[in-house]
Amino acid sequence: MDYNKQYQSRVVTADEAVRQIKSNQRVFLTGNCSVPVKLLEALVKYAPEVENVEICQALTIGPADYVKPEMEGHLRVNTMFISHNVRSAVQNGRADFTPVLLSEFTLLFKNRILPLDVALIHVSPPDEHGFCSLGIEVGLTKAPAESAKIIIAEVNQKMPRTLGDSFIHVSRLNYIVPVDYELPEMIMSESVPDPATESMAGYIAELIPDGATMQMGIGAIPDAVLKFLFDKRDLGIHTELFSDGVIGLVEAGVLTNARKKINPGKITAGFILGSRQLYNWVDDNPLIELHPTEYINDPYVIAQNDRQVALNSAIEVDLTGQVCADSIGPKLYSGVGGQLDFVYGASRSKEGVPIIALPSTATMRDGQMISRIAAMLKQGAGVVTTRNHVRYVVTEYGVADLYGKTIRQRARSLINIAHPDFRDQLQREAHALNYL
Repeated sequence: MDYNKQYQSRVVTADEAVRQIKSNQRVFLTGNCSVPVKLLEALVKYAPEVENVEICQALTIGPADYVKPEMEGHLRVNTMFISHNVRSAVQNGRADFTPVLLSEFTLLFKNRILPLDVALIHVSPPDEHGFCSLGIEVGLTKAPAESAKIIIAEVNQKMPRTLGDSFIHVSRLNYIVPVDYELPEMIMSESVPDPATESMAGYIAELIPDGATMQMGIGAIPDAVLKFLFDKRDLGIHTELFSDGVIGLVEAGVLTNARKKINPGKITAGFILGSRQLYNWVDDNPLIELHPTEYINDPYVIAQNDRQVALNSAIEVDLTGQVCADSIGPKLYSGVGGQLDFVYGASRSKEGVPIIALPSTATMRDGQMISRIAAMLKQGAGVVTTRNHVRYVVTEYGVADLYGKTIRQRARSLINIAHPDFRDQLQREAHALNYL
């Protein structure tokens, strides 16, 4: 079949494509660094002509004009993870937040809990067989796109062709908008990590055994940990996302994926956040496989790898081990993401290592320092990882192993890794609560 003729017959401009979106419809928006910039610009321009269009998404990178106050009544975001660019809109009531485990994000659409009228996606050019790759964002996009009535795709010459369960055929694309622009990047600072992060990274690295399979995200702590792993052997990656730091470990022969029980020899992930260098590295690279998040984040799948490491962060942890990672008190901040998926999957893995890592303190806007190890979570705080799931908690002052420990033992361990300035106060509060 002449796929090129099929492709050309569906080519439209971005302005023409977004006119397929009608009032009162639900639209899926692909995200992370795969945000379809030209389609979003066209949608914002078209928005005054429609009413009550719901945009479902997870994390998006870059400007978010589609949640500005003037979009009210025309476009309304329903996000399943609160990224920086939509946070104020959610907190001010101009956008909605739907809590959901990342492993079940795509199932909301696939199982028609949230039936989709239109999906806006971003893909690579088709190969000789007519297949486009979803590129750097497969995990959260493939199932929602395939469940939508209409698929509108930006086809970008700069989108890398990633392998795995990452393809969609050109015949599935109802409207095609050819583009040629560099993808958004998320680049961690090249500066030396602060002493607290460096100290945490050292403690975390000591918990990671040879042959471990790792969930490693993006951020100062995972980035710092990767630099401590060059003396390890046969590490692997099974993670919802990865960034530039893995390249050095692969080139050094540390990250071989040889001991993985599922997808051996492959780095498996749902999506990629990083630099142009990373996008070039993953392009058509047989070492990398991207898969839908309902596979990557399934605790049953995660648990099949021995020594699965789960590394996640938190906003605060209380003395019983409850982990808040999605809100500051009642103020919604992010979302559950894949934290509980990987904490539980790693805990069910043979010799698994579920880790929650956080600095011992935070500095408030008024300059006041507060302890992130707290006697009790703030009123209204969300519990992402329960006290029943938590295992290792790490700060710059050490590691608290909470598994199989009483509340009394947990309180003592967590006080020991709190900032020294707060330990006496935490002791008093623990006594008042009859924890000690």
